[in-house]
Amino acid sequence: MMDDTYRTIRDLSEGYYTEKRSRFLSFALPVRTPDEVKTLIDAYRKKYYDARHVCWAYMLGPDRTTFRANDDGEPSSTAGKPILGQINSNNLTDILIIVVRYFGGIELGTSGLIVAYRTAAAEAIAAAHIEERTVDETITITFEYPHLNSVMRIVKEDKPDVLTQSFELTCEMTLRIRQSRMDALKSRLLKVDSLRIV
Repeated sequence: MMDDTYRTIRDLSEGYYTEKRSRFLSFALPVRTPDEVKTLIDAYRKKYYDARHVCWAYMLGPDRTTFRANDDGEPSSTAGKPILGQINSNNLTDILIIVVRYFGGIELGTSGLIVAYRTAAAEAIAAAHIEERTVDETITITFEYPHLNSVMRIVKEDKPDVLTQSFELTCEMTLRIRQSRMDALKSRLLKVDSLRIV
C-alpha cells in the first residue's frame, strides 16, 4: 500500500528566539512551488531589510524530494541546514521556514548558531497548525449518455470528488480521488460500455 498522505501546515505561523542579544524571528509558511518560495523570500528580505541575515529552508512535494537551504552569509551549514532539519524531523512538506536574525553584537559561534536557528525554526513549527493531506490524482472520463447511471453508481460508491461534469450526448466528468484508490476506480469505470479515460 503506497503512502498517499503528507503533512503540511495550514497557514503562516511565527516563532521567536533570543540568544546573547541576537534576536531570531522565525516564520513557517505554506508553499507549493519554487516560484512562490522565491517571491516570499524576496518579500521578507524587503520587510526585514535592516536584519543581518535572512536564512531559510524549504521542502516541496508529497515525495519530499525538492528542498533547499540557505545560510545567507552565516557560516556554512549553521542556519539553513538546522532549519531544514526541523522540517525533516517533523516530517513536513510544502513548507518554507524563514529565520530573520538581528545581530546582538556578541558572536554565538557555530554551535550557538546551529542551536539558535534550529530552536527558532522549531518554535515556528510548534505554533503551526499541522494537517495531514492526501495525495490526489485527477482523471477525465467520457462516455455516452445511456451509460450515465452506471457511471453515477460508481461515483456514489467510490466517492471521488467531481470537479466538472457535463451531460450531453457524450458526457464528460473530471474526478479526483486519493492516489491509492485511483487504480480501483479506473478499473471499475473501464468496465462501463463506451467509457474512455481522456
